[in-house]
Amino acid sequence: MAESEPISQLLLDGNAVAAKSLARLGVDKMFGVVGIPVTSLATRSVALGVRFLAFHNEQSAGYAASAYGYLTGRPGVLLTVSGPGCVHGLAGLSNAMANAWPMVLISGSCDQKDFGRGDFQELDQIEATKPFSKLSLKAKDIREIPNCVARVLDRALSGRPGGCYLDLPSDVLHQKISESEVEKLLDSAVESFGEKEVVLKLGNSEIERAVSLLRTAERPLIVFGKGAAFARAEGELKKLVERTGIPFLPTPMGKGLLPDTHELAATAARSLAIGKCDVALVVGARLNWLLHFGEPPKWSKDVKFILVDVSEEEIELRKPELGLVGDAKRVLELINREIKDDPFCFGSNHPWVEAISKKAKENVAKMEVQLAKDVVPFNFLTPMRIIRDAILALGSPAPVLVSEGANTMDIGRGVLVQTEPRTRLDAGTWGTMGVGLGYCIAAAVAYPDRLVVAVEGDSGFGFSAIEVETLVRYQLPVVVIVFNNGGVYGGDRRSPEEISGPYKDDPAPTSFVPNAGYHTLIEAFGGKGYLVGTPEELKSTLSESFSARKPAVINIIIDPYAGAESGRLQHKN
Repeated sequence: MAESEPISQLLLDGNAVAAKSLARLGVDKMFGVVGIPVTSLATRSVALGVRFLAFHNEQSAGYAASAYGYLTGRPGVLLTVSGPGCVHGLAGLSNAMANAWPMVLISGSCDQKDFGRGDFQELDQIEATKPFSKLSLKAKDIREIPNCVARVLDRALSGRPGGCYLDLPSDVLHQKISESEVEKLLDSAVESFGEKEVVLKLGNSEIERAVSLLRTAERPLIVFGKGAAFARAEGELKKLVERTGIPFLPTPMGKGLLPDTHELAATAARSLAIGKCDVALVVGARLNWLLHFGEPPKWSKDVKFILVDVSEEEIELRKPELGLVGDAKRVLELINREIKDDPFCFGSNHPWVEAISKKAKENVAKMEVQLAKDVVPFNFLTPMRIIRDAILALGSPAPVLVSEGANTMDIGRGVLVQTEPRTRLDAGTWGTMGVGLGYCIAAAVAYPDRLVVAVEGDSGFGFSAIEVETLVRYQLPVVVIVFNNGGVYGGDRRSPEEISGPYKDDPAPTSFVPNAGYHTLIEAFGGKGYLVGTPEELKSTLSESFSARKPAVINIIIDPYAGAESGRLQHKN
């Protein structure tokens, strides 16, 4: 009987090398759609302990990977086939870029020797990904795979997080080398990967100046966004707000870093807060369209901005009174330390704090009057109040809320209450529609102890609705609530003059089939569907579905004329 072959002579192909590289470098989840030439890569990864979430569409899988990067602080990984698969994956990669979330897109590609000759699914994928990628690499030989994997994972997290791309040609995936050589290459790649250094480019004088600006302000405001959430800065934010008594305003995905119910929350007095503040400490939020570019008339022309951002380029672009380059949590630690040595607090009786509190209470009271009414057929407010109360009744750990749609997302942002960090995912910096089901799946696998509740417009739901099958296949604890008002923004809103031409009898460009049975879609795959139209039906349905923690779709029929065109961005349409 011949002796068994030594381990050093066992040969591994490129798929196995890529899978081993991902597993050794800490990747524990991967999202994607398999096919030529990457099916074996997914299978090998699963065998090494990487959970592969298989989707129907690379777009949704890409949105999942981007959100997973945000929720976990580690790069989300998307795997696609070559050519059109890579192109579909650009949706997730560009979303990661826009939101500054760490993500890696890995795509197979055609044989290198056949590139330029019209090979199967041929595309210059390096060039295609460059506009949305911090780093795009091609492994031209099997021996390059471990180092390339380490480099894209590392770059996705360095500085301002974002997307990176790795190209794995078909011929490279079929090359073979010995296992002993693979281990040496992996050891070298792991060593180069190392621990992430916390970004911090500032001295004591800048921290002292920041504290001085806050201390001497008459109407200070602290604004924070999802960059602060990504940095896990909630503990330092809580210390800062409660030591100084300064009101705070979260951006939509910053909600929950401090509870919306906090006495210093200025969300319900947003216009007053940003219109009258004289010093604004902005942490992990960009002065882009979401914050009116930090310019009049929404902001005072004399406001002094202190910007805390991990990107020096962002601070140079905005030209604030003071820029603090660094990781949000670390910068806030230094600010808190400086304040601790010489404390100050505005106190609840300070005129500015009183004014914010008074305005917030007035606006909340006005909203509660509207929310208290049971309107049937449903408007947006009645079901939103019932959903809010059902979510709050669950306590801690709070569900992850996924919100998507025009009216549904806008109204939900004002009504639904966030009490815990990183429990709100929405259309984000880019206003991306179609993210809903991908985000749900990412949240369910990132936070398995939390229920995931999606509150979706019917248009937003439609982008990725087939992924309800993915929810059922993996038995994820996701309840999808669809606000069904029969179209984009609702029913046919055209004026009589606009209804003309040879196709005037076609449905309006904004219209869908009225009263569509979205709940039956999940039933086709074995999930639970509900159709509701009254407060009592909705309350019992939420109670049942939240308790079950199983995949479900709740189809809420809404008055098609209850919302507004373009939600709250009518001026853009």
